[in-house]
Amino acid sequence: MASGSRTAVLAAIGGNAVLTVLKFSAALVTHSAAMMNEAVHSLVDTLNQVFLLMGLRQGGRSADDLYAFGHGQKKYLWNLWSAIGLFSIGCGLGLAHAWHVWQNAGDGFVAGDIALGGVAIDSLWISGSVLTAALLIEGQVLRIAWREFAAGARTQGIQPWRRLLEPDDPTLLAVVLEDAIAVIGVVLAATGIVLARFTGDISWDVGFSVAIALMLGVTAVILGRINMRFLSDIRDREAEAAFIEIAASHREIERYHDLRSIVLDEHHTVLVAEVEIREESMLAGLRDSIDEQQARLLALVPDRKRDDADLLDYVADRAAVQATLERTERIIDELEVQLRARCPRVSHVTIEVQGIAEDDRSQYRIHSNQPERL
Repeated sequence: MASGSRTAVLAAIGGNAVLTVLKFSAALVTHSAAMMNEAVHSLVDTLNQVFLLMGLRQGGRSADDLYAFGHGQKKYLWNLWSAIGLFSIGCGLGLAHAWHVWQNAGDGFVAGDIALGGVAIDSLWISGSVLTAALLIEGQVLRIAWREFAAGARTQGIQPWRRLLEPDDPTLLAVVLEDAIAVIGVVLAATGIVLARFTGDISWDVGFSVAIALMLGVTAVILGRINMRFLSDIRDREAEAAFIEIAASHREIERYHDLRSIVLDEHHTVLVAEVEIREESMLAGLRDSIDEQQARLLALVPDRKRDDADLLDYVADRAAVQATLERTERIIDELEVQLRARCPRVSHVTIEVQGIAEDDRSQYRIHSNQPERL
């Protein structure tokens, strides 16, 4: 998933950097508020994607002495800074510029020919050429981002639209969302410029520039909420549901308690739970295992010490403990293997055996530490 995110981010950085230069050049020549806000939009997108790339690099670092589970959440922190900072600033600058143009309506707006190098060029052609190039570049970048996004959804066996509603990779979603809004922004800017040109009313240009600025603000809110979600210790409901199904179908698990999980990033989930083991499953064949352990330990005892009562008691106790531990570890290992097969992102599992659930059908019941025949 990270490689797909990085591919989409790099493509977006390259495309938006070129568009930033083109749009600012056209805005300075035509004095169009909509074109200027589109230039700000592309600049914010470029800087945002640089932040996303830094987040991917920081988040990809492995665990160390300070970060026991890796640096994965740094990615969401960089994304959050980008969303709240850059897009909010872009929205504010866009609204301020639109207000400035409205206050000075008509003073600087160029609606006719522009002399460039001694050649008169219609301002509409300049804006149209830049916006056409923007539409092609933004469309291609969006296609790349959506291809990576849809491929990730297919890998998970879900529809892309569902992944949009419940994203597991906010970085890739941010690129898809930004590029989609960028395409809409180009269409809005072109509409405002064309209407202003043919009606002679600059309010069309200003109005659509305000719409572009507001889209940046909406983007900030959406991306901020998504990344805050991953920075708030959310539970992995899918992993928990998988554990419940596995525990319910396991022949040696009676019940589970205190099931919890934390999503660290799209590649790492921590899950903890307590389980009770069925009495009949735990005890079945346990005596044979204890005897095997006892025979193995006795084989290590020198012949001259085999009459030592204390040593023999130790061997018997050690064999019983070892056999019980091995039986318990096997059950836990089975649960972990099945869980990771269902949800590979569950990187850390802690399962505590709370005890043995007494079977009402058992032939024996324990009272006051003494076995009593029913």
